Amino acid sequence: MLCFTLSSAVQRLPFKPLLLSSLLLSFSSVVPAMDLLQAYQAAQQQDATILASRAAAQAGRERLPQARSQLLPSISASVGRNQNNLVSIVPNSLGQEQTSDSHYPSSNRTLTVRQPLFRSYLAAQYEQAKAQVQDAEASLAQDEQNLAVRVSGAYFEAMLTHEQLALVLAQRTAYTTQLDAARKSLAGGSGTRTDVDDAQARLDMNVALEIEARQNVDYTLKQLEILVNQPVDKLATLDVAKLELLEPQPNVLQDWIARAETSSPQLQSLRAQVETSRQEVRKAGSGHYPTLDAVAQWSRSESENILNVQSSYTNGSIGLQLNIPIFSGGYVNSSVRQALAGQEHAEQSLEAGRRDLGVRVYKEFRGMTENIPKVKALELALRSADQLVLSSRKSFQAGSRTVMDVLNAEQQRMVVLRDLAQARYMYLIARIRLLALVGAADDEAVAAINRMLKS
Repeated sequence: MLCFTLSSAVQRLPFKPLLLSSLLLSFSSVVPAMDLLQAYQAAQQQDATILASRAAAQAGRERLPQARSQLLPSISASVGRNQNNLVSIVPNSLGQEQTSDSHYPSSNRTLTVRQPLFRSYLAAQYEQAKAQVQDAEASLAQDEQNLAVRVSGAYFEAMLTHEQLALVLAQRTAYTTQLDAARKSLAGGSGTRTDVDDAQARLDMNVALEIEARQNVDYTLKQLEILVNQPVDKLATLDVAKLELLEPQPNVLQDWIARAETSSPQLQSLRAQVETSRQEVRKAGSGHYPTLDAVAQWSRSESENILNVQSSYTNGSIGLQLNIPIFSGGYVNSSVRQALAGQEHAEQSLEAGRRDLGVRVYKEFRGMTENIPKVKALELALRSADQLVLSSRKSFQAGSRTVMDVLNAEQQRMVVLRDLAQARYMYLIARIRLLALVGAADDEAVAAINRMLKS
């Protein structure tokens, strides 16, 4: 509706081409392209997954002060006041019952200070809390690395679908041109009906491809919009002149695997889980050990009992309290066995994660190193395909080639363009994934790739 209004207005004004260009340029400037770094920064503030991870990490950090508090003195106070109604029936010297009814208030105040001196359970719980905090921090770091991968993947996928749509539209233009040429050749007596039918069939198929391509564009933009929590109308494009096809540094697979085993947030989280499970074994075994507390208490009571109405007492005490477990029905032994099984699970999960990490580092390392020559080979193939299209067109004009030959050359060129775009984006996503596996997919890494784009 907006485009119709602009064109209608232009028809009534002079200098229509110049005015139309100015209006379109001013309209396009209203919606600037969102580049990769902007999308990543927006996702850092808006992505629900990373916000949930930050909240989970904050909750995990509270485990340490909670565990520390159990090692510090605890102070409690209690205050009570009651109104008593005492009815007593006692026989007198003559054996007659006498009833007395008395009302009196009573109160008590107590202050207790308890300091744990030896509790194996609390010491293990404190060490476990430190491991749990490390696990929470590592999990957050892993989700932050994954965010860079998710945003980059969604952004590159959206860019690729835009390029594929542009290729389909360019292909439609070529097919339309060749269909027109085939019809003119048939009308002039130099062409065949087969050339016309073939061109028409390809053009009809191109319509279906365009529908699919537009659907893919809408879907990939929606994926990106969910991450950044805002509409995305326009994306930056890849500046081929600035594309840096760099080898991994260092260009040694084992060095990257060793770095990943040291710096990977995933392995750091798994190691923290192993330490947590070890402390759980220690906690379970502490059920066999005694506990020792230092206890100090001060209390004051008034009219404490019916024999000492109107009397008051003040008592202060300090001492040690020792509790020795004797028999718990086998609960402690069962808890230890359960904790040992949990420790075995954590240790095997760590080993499985380490092996899986090595495979993923291998995959992304190869993704970078192998896509570099692939991109260069496809760039050569594109030059050859361009030359083939040019030669086919000239040969068609000279009468030595048919429309089908030109169409085949055009289609081959489009396939090369599609494969080249995919290879470039596969290189870029492999690059950010490899950095994420070693915990280095940060703002600087995203900004380095963003410099290869143009708005």
